[in-house]
Amino acid sequence: MTLRTRYEFTLPRGYVDEQGAVHRTGVMRLATARDELEPLRDPTIDGPDDPRLTIVVLARVVERLGSLELVTTHEIEGLFAADLAYLQDFYGVINFGTQDEFDAFVAAQSGGAPVSQQPAVPTAAVPTVAGPTAPGAAPAAPAVTAAPAGGPAETSAPAPVPTTAIGDAPAPTARRSAIEEIPAEPR
Repeated sequence: MTLRTRYEFTLPRGYVDEQGAVHRTGVMRLATARDELEPLRDPTIDGPDDPRLTIVVLARVVERLGSLELVTTHEIEGLFAADLAYLQDFYGVINFGTQDEFDAFVAAQSGGAPVSQQPAVPTAAVPTVAGPTAPGAAPAAPAVTAAPAGGPAETSAPAPVPTTAIGDAPAPTARRSAIEEIPAEPR
């Protein structure tokens, strides 16, 4: 048995380079401990809650984006917001999720039913993004949508949001890493 360490993805919109070419497909590898720790040593990063941390970590793990063989913070910063959010979710699923969660995520993005190597189950949980919160307030936990086989989706109540010692901020899911939602700027 071999461990899968690289995953192909397709961005919802795509990165537009300086020549106007659109790059939608790419490859992300599993993150290492170093991928999450080294950016914290970067002098441009103010700590684990710095929104730029997401950009730096993604630039380390995205190996290819369209025809671009070298993906840097410049390219990640140039992504549309929907594509950045997609990569954040993709990072979380491939690094901390189960195969069923990965299958459900991919199926949700493509609009199809999840394809799994596991026996079929009656429902598939797919996380949805919660709306913005007031400045200083803890972000809402993501609601989980369960789609019964052949039936309409139902939304369950949000689960409590766990915290960790690093930054002691609520995590958007049950797992926490250096990649998480970028906090909203106070207005």
